Amino acid sequence: MFDVVVVGAGPAGSMAAKTAAEKGLNVLLIEKRQEIGTPVRCAEGISKESLKRFVEIDKKWIAAEVIGAKIYTPDGTEVVMAEEMAGNEVGFVLERKIFDRHLARLAAKAGAEVVVKTTALGFERTQNGLRVKLRRLGEEWEVETKLLIGADGVESKIGRMAGIIKTLKISEIESCAQYLMSGLDIDENYTYFYLGNELAPGGYAWIFPKGDRSANVGIGVLPSLAKMAAKHYLDRFIEKAGIKGKIVEFVAGAVPVYGEIDTAVADNIMLCGDAAYHSDPITGGGIANALSAGYHAGLVASEAVARKDFSASFLKRYDELWKADFGWKLRRNKKLQEFFLKLDDSTLNSLAKSIAGKNIKEMSVQAIITELLRNNPSLLGLFGELFS
Repeated sequence: MFDVVVVGAGPAGSMAAKTAAEKGLNVLLIEKRQEIGTPVRCAEGISKESLKRFVEIDKKWIAAEVIGAKIYTPDGTEVVMAEEMAGNEVGFVLERKIFDRHLARLAAKAGAEVVVKTTALGFERTQNGLRVKLRRLGEEWEVETKLLIGADGVESKIGRMAGIIKTLKISEIESCAQYLMSGLDIDENYTYFYLGNELAPGGYAWIFPKGDRSANVGIGVLPSLAKMAAKHYLDRFIEKAGIKGKIVEFVAGAVPVYGEIDTAVADNIMLCGDAAYHSDPITGGGIANALSAGYHAGLVASEAVARKDFSASFLKRYDELWKADFGWKLRRNKKLQEFFLKLDDSTLNSLAKSIAGKNIKEMSVQAIITELLRNNPSLLGLFGELFS
């Protein structure tokens, strides 16, 4: 019997497996795809500090280093967030195909058994824990485990079978499309964000440099507000922005923007990463939260094994940890998302103009809101309490 079976070898799953294995647990990590890290389904951006919390930074999976971000509203107003000293990188654009495999290797090095091209079909409860049904290359078999960690992405099968999550509404999920483009003429010191209700209803477009004149060029839209597929919005953005380059890859996917869920646990089960809707409702970013959640899940798994207590009431220790770490940001940013969704393009332009040219030294949602409040005291009544 395994102590822990982890489903999904993305950042959340591999970090959970690594942490649990380092604590001496008997861990199985399974991934349904043939190659861990492919296909890439995100813009691949993460802050330097978020990464340093959990892994030693290795240049081989850093595609680009950035010193700041530039945000553009519909009328072209530019808001810049950047460190004062150019060259002092504050953010990374990862090469996820290499990064995710690196994390899985760390889990294996810590002692976890890693198996690819293996799908979790379901589970049933037994007297001693769970029996998990797996399938690989047409062959089905079962393993028994004390704990099951679902890191199987948005619309998690594990989460739905456990009754922890339900199918998301179309207003609770971003539909995303992204090209990897080469031959671009951009300043690779910055990431770029483009806002506008016509440009990207309920979302934004982005350019994340990946070095050597290449970049992830993508868009996310809320299906409840969009009038066409995300790819059509992306193609229109590229044409209107005059982005010239060669399309090398295309990926599409979905990102939960639900906010904080009440609980990510059931008896013998924990969810982390997109499976627990841990991505940020404002930015859609999820790598940092996935690493944090995976770490906390692995830690609580070791405590549960030590205490021989796999009940939901004990596993709520995991809820306490991720909510204290970043759950409060999900709760706050969901309220901010709902606020910004009500703004028309004219108001977006006006707010951006009020802070354009200001010295915003930190790349964060909080830094922008703080600057907006400083220059627009009337907003205090709307969301000032969120930052008090």
